[in-house]
Amino acid sequence: METREGRLAALQKAASERILIKDGPYGTEIQRRKLTEEDFRGKYGHLNHEQKGNNDLVNLTRADVIAAIVNDYLDAGADLVATNTFNANRISQADYGAESLVREINVAAAEVIRREADKRTAETPEKPRFVAGAMGPTNKTLSLSPDVNRPSYRAVTFDEMKEVYREQAEALVDGGVDLLLVETIFDTLNAKAALVAIDELFEDRGETWPVMVSVTITDLAGRNLSGQTPEAFLHSVRHAAPFSVGLNCSFGAEQLRPHIAVLSEMADTLICAYPNAGLPNALGAYDEPPEETARHLAEWAESGFLNIVGGCCGTTPDHIAAIAEALAGIAPRQVPAIPRAMRLSGLEAVTIPA
Repeated sequence: METREGRLAALQKAASERILIKDGPYGTEIQRRKLTEEDFRGKYGHLNHEQKGNNDLVNLTRADVIAAIVNDYLDAGADLVATNTFNANRISQADYGAESLVREINVAAAEVIRREADKRTAETPEKPRFVAGAMGPTNKTLSLSPDVNRPSYRAVTFDEMKEVYREQAEALVDGGVDLLLVETIFDTLNAKAALVAIDELFEDRGETWPVMVSVTITDLAGRNLSGQTPEAFLHSVRHAAPFSVGLNCSFGAEQLRPHIAVLSEMADTLICAYPNAGLPNALGAYDEPPEETARHLAEWAESGFLNIVGGCCGTTPDHIAAIAEALAGIAPRQVPAIPRAMRLSGLEAVTIPA
C-alpha cells in the first residue's frame, strides 16, 4: 500500500467488494469555521483582491482546517476523499488575483489529504483510503457565448482551457493523488478539454492515473448546460475509458434517480453519484436531513445503481455517516457487458448496432 501501484490495486479490489463511500463538500465546512480575511490571506499580503471566500487558498494558509474537515469525513466512514481544489485553476483564481499560486495550492491540497488518508489506512489497513484530485468546471464555458449579441464569441479557447486543466492535473498528481476527478461538468466541451489535457499529461509522464468523470444536470428534463442528456454525455467521454462516470450536484437524490438509472444501465464502467441534500429552500440553504438523503441513496444501492456514493451541496459529515451506515452490506453494482455498437452523440445519444 506504500506505493501508488499498491494503492491502485487496493482501490480496484475495494471497488469490486463494496460500494465505496465518497466524502462531501469543503465549501460549507470551511464556512462553518467562520474564518477571517486574515485566515484566508495568510502570508500572501501581496494579493490585491479580498481573499475571504477563496476556499482553495485555505490549503496554503490554514492547512489545519482542511485536515480537520477531511478527518471529519474519514470519521464518518469515507473511503474516497477529494482534494479541496474545486476552483484551484487559473481561470477561477483570476477572480482573486491568485493565478500565480495555482500550482502551489494544488500540490498543498493533495499533500494534506494524502497525509490524513494514509494515517487512517495505517490505523485500519483492512479499510484503505484513497485520494481523488478534484478538478472543477471553471467559470467559463466553451460551448456557449457569454454575449447574447455575439453568439460566435467565446471568452476562452479550447487550447487555453486545456492548458488550465493541464497545470492543475500535473500539480495534483505531483502532490500524490490516486485518481483525478473531473467534476460538476456543466459543459461537455470543457470536460473534453480536461480529458485531452490529462491524456497528454499521461503520455508525457509515461504512466496513468484513474480518471473519474461526473456531470451535473441543470433541469429536471436531465440535460447539462450545453444541452446533452446523460446518455449523450456518456457517449462523448467513453473514449477516455474513465474509472467511473456519474452525476453530482444538480438536485437531490429523489430528482436525480431516473438519470442515474439510465447511466447505470448504459455505462460499462463504475457509477459514482453524489447528489445535493435535496433542493435548496428560499434562502438557498439545504434542509434535507441526513437520514432522508441516506434513505434515498440506500434505495439506489439496492436497485443496483451504485459503485461510489457521497454528497454534494448541503451535505455534511453527518450525511456521509448516515449514507455509510445505510449502505453497509449492500453489494456494489455489477458493471454490465455493453454490446458492440457505433455510439454517437449530439444533444441526444444515437446508437447504431453492429
